[in-house]
Amino acid sequence: RHGAVKTEDTFKTSPFHLDLWFYFTLQNWVLDFGRPIAMIILPLEWFPLNKPSAGDYFHMAYNVITPFLLLKLIERSPKTLPRSMVYVSIIMFVMGASIHLVGDSVNHRLIFSGYQHHLSVRENPIIKNLKPETLIDSFELLYYYDEYLGHSMWYIPFFLILFIYFTGCFTPVEEESRMPVAALLLMGPSSLYYWYLVTEGQIFILYIFTFFAMMALVMHQKRKGLVLDSNGLFLFYSFIITLLLIALWVAWLWNDNILRKKYPGVIYIPEPWAFYTLHMNNLHSAKESL
Repeated sequence: RHGAVKTEDTFKTSPFHLDLWFYFTLQNWVLDFGRPIAMIILPLEWFPLNKPSAGDYFHMAYNVITPFLLLKLIERSPKTLPRSMVYVSIIMFVMGASIHLVGDSVNHRLIFSGYQHHLSVRENPIIKNLKPETLIDSFELLYYYDEYLGHSMWYIPFFLILFIYFTGCFTPVEEESRMPVAALLLMGPSSLYYWYLVTEGQIFILYIFTFFAMMALVMHQKRKGLVLDSNGLFLFYSFIITLLLIALWVAWLWNDNILRKKYPGVIYIPEPWAFYTLHMNNLHSAKESL
């Protein structure tokens, strides 16, 4: 029966999923983090501004491969997990990532026309002079689909699936609560990607609630004499390192007045691409070469 935890599953354990975690890390770095980089470095004549960019094709591949890897991860859980919730989450994930694909594609292509991510939509020089002014509303709608609706429908199911999998990563055998060397090597790249995901996606609240839920579950299971297995430790420690990286990122940019203006809320976590267009972007000259 879907959603039920079988008695015989309770004390089953699984070895470290080196293949799945490696594929996750590789495709996250190449297909997610690498897509805007590919869009920028590849010659513009290969991918005209009115056509999908290289990054868009990376995003399409990500939208197919990541749900498959998430399903394979759930299948390898030593416990029978709530399949219906997993399937609904996968569907929502694909919808959200697809919405984000469209919005992100247009927003990143605007960089070549001088769009500055460290400014709001209405403050951008190439946007605020549009006529009629209702066009600005259309760009704000595009930004909403990209940064809010798309991100929510993408990241909430993603973290939910990771947490569902995490609930099955407990064992009563202390010897199995160890990570192999391969897991330690993957932890750095994995944590760094989660830092990028949280900061660029502006999902710190979602991330920290997921992390707190993990901590609460670990303490609850510890009272039962259960400890995390190697896969659970890998995920848990990756989230801890991610939190440290976020703290260092915020401390570094704490006194940046321009970024402070764009992120005025209580939680100040600048996006890496906003930092890029503010301090490192030399793409404005590309407009003259078009």
